[in-house]
Amino acid sequence: MKRKAVLLLTSMVMAAVLLGGCGKDKEEDSTSLLDDIQEETEAPEEVEATVETEEETEEVVEEDPEGMYRSELTNEWIDESLKDQRPIAAMVDNESTALPHYGLSQADVVYEIMNSTKNGRITRLMAVVKDWGKIEQLGSIRSTRPTNILLAAEWNAVLCHDGGPFYIDPYLAEDYSAHFSGGFDRVNNGKAREFTEYICTGNLDSKFDASNYSREYDEYYAGPHFKFAEEERTLEGENGVIDATEVSLPFPHNKSNLKYNEETKTYDYYEYGDKHIDPGNGDAVLTFKNVLIQNCTFHQYDENGYLIYNCIDASSRDGYYLTNGKAIPVTWMKTGDAEPTRFFDENGDEISINTGKTYITLVPDDGWKDLSIK
Repeated sequence: MKRKAVLLLTSMVMAAVLLGGCGKDKEEDSTSLLDDIQEETEAPEEVEATVETEEETEEVVEEDPEGMYRSELTNEWIDESLKDQRPIAAMVDNESTALPHYGLSQADVVYEIMNSTKNGRITRLMAVVKDWGKIEQLGSIRSTRPTNILLAAEWNAVLCHDGGPFYIDPYLAEDYSAHFSGGFDRVNNGKAREFTEYICTGNLDSKFDASNYSREYDEYYAGPHFKFAEEERTLEGENGVIDATEVSLPFPHNKSNLKYNEETKTYDYYEYGDKHIDPGNGDAVLTFKNVLIQNCTFHQYDENGYLIYNCIDASSRDGYYLTNGKAIPVTWMKTGDAEPTRFFDENGDEISINTGKTYITLVPDDGWKDLSIK
């Protein structure tokens, strides 16, 4: 329509020129008029071009969630009120009769450790939980071993157990050691009494109230345990990287293994031939973003199979770090009772791990050759 109007106006001007003669003055007037017409028709295009070049995009800056902080156990966002709260470390029976476990999928870190050289090298689990106030039912709870006291101390955690052999006594007597032994709720689950004790709602508040233990980190807290990666680590192309989609651990009794889940990008835990399910948390699968495996020597106390791992070791023993379906060789060391275990790459640098839950196992050195990662 604009083009038609311009053509019509141009025709009218030309007609006026023809009617008024071809004198020089008339020609200049008509030319000026045509120029004005052209400028008026072209101007809008120039304005539109200017508008397009002046468009700007806003940069979106992601802010930290209000009232939240990154957990020192998982690097996940949790409530800021928990920042100084010390975790608990709960001893969980891993005999098949004790299944199903309740609340284990809500732990931040889970250790699996040979509990005895007898009975097919049966293992026991230790669940480290930062936000223990959310616990409704965790367990079943069983006795502890000296190794667990040393590992719980790494986190400045209060160890929750029900007794143990007399070998634990000198370790529980140390100033860095804090523990609650027995006195948790009994749940009628139709099993023998030894499989019926659980940490339930309110138990820990009552325990703390009746003790002289601080609910917050005390002077024996050595600081954050892990170094977390700023960006997701895939391990692709790193020194010594190997495929790691299935891990078979040398624990004959329960035949524990971990399988990489492509959908969740985590390692699902299996034992006794089945995937671990937590009925205390909506049948959630026990799964981990990070897996740390330590080659560790041990000392057997007696013919009953009681033992202690030599987990305090500064000799840089072998291990593996697994995440996202890959594994790299690492070394580890622990330099004191309450000092955290540190993990290092082939260059001697402390490794960073991904945000999420972590599974740690101490594999006895005489079974290291039977560890399978593929």
